[in-house]
Amino acid sequence: MSNHFNPRDITWLAFNERVLQEAMDQKVPLHLRIRFLGIFSNNLDEFFRVRVAGLKRAMDFKDKFITESFYQSPTKILQKINEIVIKQQQNFDKTWKKIQVEMADQKVFIKTAKNLTKEQEKFVVAYFDEIVESNVIPILLHDNSAMPYLRDKSLYLGIAMRKKEFQYESKFAIIEIPSRILGRFVLLPTEGPEKNVILLEDVIKFNLPHIFSYFGYEEFEAHCFKVTKDAEFDLDNDIKTTLAQKIEKGVKSRRKGKPTRFVFDKEMDKALLEFLIRKLNLSKKDSIIPGGKIHNFRHFMEFPEVFEKYKKPEERTSFDHPDLVGKRITDVIQKTDILLSFPYHNYTPVIDLLRESAMDPEVKSIQITAYRLASNSKIINALINAVRNGKEVTVMLELRARFDEENNLKWKEILEQEGVKVLVGIPDKKVHAKLCVIKKRAHNKTIQYGFVSTGNFNEKTAKIYGDHLLMTSDRGIMADINKVFTVLRKPKHDVVSELKSCKKLVLCPELMREKIIAQIDKEIEEAKAGRKTLIIIKVNSLSDRDLIQKLYDAARAGVVIKMIVRGIYCAINQKDFKEKIEAISIVDEYLEHSRIMYFYNKGHEDIYISSADWMTRNMDYRIEAAAKITQKNLKKEIKDQLDIQLSDNVKARILDKKMRNEYVSSGKIPIRSQIEIYHYLKNKSVLD
Repeated sequence: MSNHFNPRDITWLAFNERVLQEAMDQKVPLHLRIRFLGIFSNNLDEFFRVRVAGLKRAMDFKDKFITESFYQSPTKILQKINEIVIKQQQNFDKTWKKIQVEMADQKVFIKTAKNLTKEQEKFVVAYFDEIVESNVIPILLHDNSAMPYLRDKSLYLGIAMRKKEFQYESKFAIIEIPSRILGRFVLLPTEGPEKNVILLEDVIKFNLPHIFSYFGYEEFEAHCFKVTKDAEFDLDNDIKTTLAQKIEKGVKSRRKGKPTRFVFDKEMDKALLEFLIRKLNLSKKDSIIPGGKIHNFRHFMEFPEVFEKYKKPEERTSFDHPDLVGKRITDVIQKTDILLSFPYHNYTPVIDLLRESAMDPEVKSIQITAYRLASNSKIINALINAVRNGKEVTVMLELRARFDEENNLKWKEILEQEGVKVLVGIPDKKVHAKLCVIKKRAHNKTIQYGFVSTGNFNEKTAKIYGDHLLMTSDRGIMADINKVFTVLRKPKHDVVSELKSCKKLVLCPELMREKIIAQIDKEIEEAKAGRKTLIIIKVNSLSDRDLIQKLYDAARAGVVIKMIVRGIYCAINQKDFKEKIEAISIVDEYLEHSRIMYFYNKGHEDIYISSADWMTRNMDYRIEAAAKITQKNLKKEIKDQLDIQLSDNVKARILDKKMRNEYVSSGKIPIRSQIEIYHYLKNKSVLD
């Protein structure tokens, strides 16, 4: 690896290992450990669909800039990825075996097609006949015919069939498991306290003689496999646009959705395995990964509630913000800024503000951005209600939100049918900023208020994602949000010039990087003068070369830098740093998602909440927004939360060059930041 940077994709795998550590931790409740296994699996699927696919495309172009962009050659990175993933898969399998032992202690068992009771066998046959059979389409495989289309994210049964008198002649077939329609888990009838679950693929396995009865086969071997495909990603803007276009042009002739990973049950019939590998045109360069019997483990995020009654700790419940209890949200934020910290604070004030605006006769318009929405979005319902009440509603709906494209297209249709003005963004730039401005006319005056957030306007994820949302009527912020929507309505060629006039919001593309560098330069000057310095950055990912280099400059000058980075972390401490960068990652029950920037700035303490990670894609290829926190009490609240997280010695891991994911072990008193932040905010609520 480079002495100056860790490759982005290798550091992402280190993050996913931290997720796996949570599944391995026996102090974590059992149902959450299963959920972490599901998250790990889902993360890995997306990684292969996007990042591995991009690396494979990049391999075809021997360009020096590509290697520099990835911090290492794509070929070397892919080799390392395969090594790491195989090792992680082994740890995953061991963890799952241990969890099954603990499940047995609670009398919860996953049954297979081979160990059912007579009563359960009858149930499985009836369940298949009534529910499953109409959704099962067996496909016979032949040497002289093309491989049928295999759907990404789907799970398949590979079946080898034989007749007793022809033991050495096998016929092959595949069946797609219809889990999208029917779900993955079926509860079996049991007696006493025991609880039995069977997976849908085992229901199908048990009924194979019935499915293929027409052909007279007597012996069946059936094992699961899945294929992960290229998600047609554009290398995530890690490389220059012109080069990205060159790569896109070069791969247009490739078969759409080329497989990037093939995962299979290691006990699969060898002849069938060889047949599938050959038909899928896989080679040694591809990720061909043997595993256990269960694949598509992402479904286990929704494992049935069959365990002993789990009482959610008080620290894992949300509470009302004290300044908003029993009050009209609109009235409060016209007098003072409100900082909501999710999921500690309830999300309802955000929805309530939109509902109030929908019914307020003085409100004339609402403008809001949308990236990922809840499946039955209360945000959207409130906006539709506003339109029906005669308000002018504009929604900037990002159709290119990765893996949410289909959902957002549906929302677009629904909103437009209701009369909402839907904007779909700027060519070549995603709109990732989280903004809302509400305009009302009262007593011959125009009043504006709204909010800026670090996370999506999604009431479902707000229960498990750690984010901040600033409710405000600050005129400067509202003016800047209006400018952003002016650009989105009529996007001109030079977006940067259009957004440069914004004074209160710090915006991408490009402008935020300039601001960050300017702030770091101030700290460097203070360090050179021998005065106090401090930079605290909290992001999901750090990979932008220019920003990392500027942090290196600051560390060489002696600036104190502390970082909380959930995922990708490409920086490496250098020998010539006067002050080593202190970097940790916190992985716990809530997903750490907020982005915060703190600069000591001669004691003025400049603090921003932002939608942007420190990645090239965010800084140069997206519309992002950061809001400066100006109220002293809110600045202190954010700084206190940062200090709590920097003190975490239970769920914090050290980010170092070797990415060993060692836990922070400082201090005699255990500090679990997510629990401590709950108490901190709850105590403030009581005191207020």
